[in-house]
Amino acid sequence: MASVPLSSLCLPQRKLSSLSFSFGISDNLRSGLASVGFNSGKKNSGVRFSICRAAAVVFRDLDADDFRHPLDKQNTLLLRAIPGLNELGKALLGSMTEQIMLLENIGTSVLVSKNQLYELHQLMTEAAEILNLEPPDLYVRQSPVPNAYTLAISGKKPFVVVHTSLVELLTRKELQAVLAHELGHLKCDHGVWLTFANILTLGAYTLPGLGQLIAQSLEEQLFRWLRAAELTCDRAALLVAQDPKVVISVLMKLAGGSPSVADQLNVDAFLEQARSYDKASSSPMGWYIRNAQTRQLSHPLPVLRAREIDEWSRSREYRTLLKRALERNAVQNV
Repeated sequence: MASVPLSSLCLPQRKLSSLSFSFGISDNLRSGLASVGFNSGKKNSGVRFSICRAAAVVFRDLDADDFRHPLDKQNTLLLRAIPGLNELGKALLGSMTEQIMLLENIGTSVLVSKNQLYELHQLMTEAAEILNLEPPDLYVRQSPVPNAYTLAISGKKPFVVVHTSLVELLTRKELQAVLAHELGHLKCDHGVWLTFANILTLGAYTLPGLGQLIAQSLEEQLFRWLRAAELTCDRAALLVAQDPKVVISVLMKLAGGSPSVADQLNVDAFLEQARSYDKASSSPMGWYIRNAQTRQLSHPLPVLRAREIDEWSRSREYRTLLKRALERNAVQNV
């Protein structure tokens, strides 16, 4: 049994690499995962990380449902209703899978710690504290594909992997927002559900007769859930960044950014692009094309994610979360 990629940060994928098992050092762990990105417009190559977050609001009693997207809630209930999902997942995931994943990362990546890439360690530790979560292990892996992803087995310590090209592409705030996005998957137990759903879909393909039809139906449901889960984790990124432009900038960079043009990217223009997409897809024909384009994507389109996070940053729900955290932090500091 091989490792199953659970979630990543990048652009929409037509196919889930996590729907194929592999042993050893696998390319599907490096390029086929979901992802999220952040950008403030300045290059950070060769610059030491500077952590200046003394004023950050810490959500000391944050619960996953405090920021979970409504579509995530709805589609998670649908996954929980699949008969035998938990049992099948527990039967197929075991100590061998954990060992394969552990050895792969220890052997091919750099484990971040207090004694190794200390400033990255601090970014992860601070993001986890803000989200009221135990920090997972963090690995940095050499890859030209900007990406980050999370792996978790039920009952085992999860870990996050960040590719070197993503570190080069993003600023410090953006990179921390990416880590927060991945932490959002852990906070909401997305990794567990994604693993189980992937295994069930794989198993359905082996059934005689209607197996392939069952698998296709499950895959489409899984894609719907994945897209909803990504919207939730973008919210987790905002809770840590506490600046919607940081999160939107990540999405913009992943859609069409590079270190050489980072200082020319414009968040407001990208949001206007999102509004133009909504307008273009509002007609009956546009709605049909949009549905066809997104139905098999593992992630929502970057412009739609940007619009969602912009709207949530101005919502009463977000303002209430910030206000409650500020009040409780003030009481604790008295």
